[in-house]
Amino acid sequence: MNAILKAQNAYGLSSRPIRTARGTEYDAVARITQRLKAAADARPVDMRALAGAIDENRELWALFAIEVADPGNPLPQDLRARLFYLSEFTTAHSRKVLARQASADALIEINTAVMRGLRDAGAPT
Repeated sequence: MNAILKAQNAYGLSSRPIRTARGTEYDAVARITQRLKAAADARPVDMRALAGAIDENRELWALFAIEVADPGNPLPQDLRARLFYLSEFTTAHSRKVLARQASADALIEINTAVMRGLRDAGAPT
């Protein structure tokens, strides 16, 4: 390989785009939402897959709650409060879904709305 090709390989533009925090959040929410939807739409409902997706979704929302509770978080206070409330709702509603007292539809709708917000704010579509 000649020197020019080596330089191009070493310093050329990467074929992978630079990931933003919003893009990473979007991808995580999208992946979990897809798992929730697939498990909830299965007939009969795949409770094992649904429980796994719900657990992963609760972990994600717990991370969101930690982030928005941080006094240094740059989001507006009102938005931070609403996201924290959604985290609490997600935890409570997840228990109901696992007890077969509710469907996962609300969790899927919340995640979809968050994805829309992240996309509209600059995340990849």
